[in-house]
Amino acid sequence: MTSTDPILSARGVNVRHGALQVLHDVDLDICRGEIVTIVGPNGSGKSTLLRTLIGAIRPDSGTLTRAPGLHIGYVPQKLHIDPTLPITVTRFLGLPRRHPAAQIADALHHAGLPDLAQRQMSALSGGQFQRVLLARALLENPDILMLDEPTQGLDQRGSAAFYLRIAEIRREMGCAVLMVSHELHVVMSASDRVICLNGHVCCSGTPEVVASAPEYRALFGTGTQGALALYRHTHDHGHDHDHPQEHAPVEDHAI
Repeated sequence: MTSTDPILSARGVNVRHGALQVLHDVDLDICRGEIVTIVGPNGSGKSTLLRTLIGAIRPDSGTLTRAPGLHIGYVPQKLHIDPTLPITVTRFLGLPRRHPAAQIADALHHAGLPDLAQRQMSALSGGQFQRVLLARALLENPDILMLDEPTQGLDQRGSAAFYLRIAEIRREMGCAVLMVSHELHVVMSASDRVICLNGHVCCSGTPEVVASAPEYRALFGTGTQGALALYRHTHDHGHDHDHPQEHAPVEDHAI
């Protein structure tokens, strides 16, 4: 499923916010079909890097290369909707432009919300709201899905269920996934590759390689809080994915 040809590349990317150097000489490649997670401490430039790759921020120097016709789906860190606004999930997904009903239904299916098309946005749980944002990104039929800490505010089990859904989307749609996350204990199990960022790329590789890298351990330590715990999940595709207790980890292997 994973191609060795990059669909998105950065070379020598530098980004400044005023006098502050946020990103310095960042190089990375994202290939079709792989799941890549960016981790790093607060203020390390994770969200800035994602927004730069999307095109929302112009780098001060360096180059970005995208495959011709590349479609990007983006799930933001947070989105506020006035709770008094009467708007259904279907209508929300039709903004700013309408989509065929079948396309909306397909996106909701992939996001794990096949029966909530007519639900009011104000009536959604936190996990359901994040999945609607995910469905919105999937409407673009993305070649690469980018997510900026999409499970912020969810508990650990809810986060695990959300990341399981992301892995299923990768299998079903064949898209690449690039995630920013601070949830080391959950997200690493869904990643093919990890990029550790602290203004620059400190280290990268498989979760096991990054977990043992001195650069990673200097940032996160080697104890329980810093270790990468690789969860092995069992789940029934017939279950409602908004009930994360059905996706509890059955093994916890700390590296």
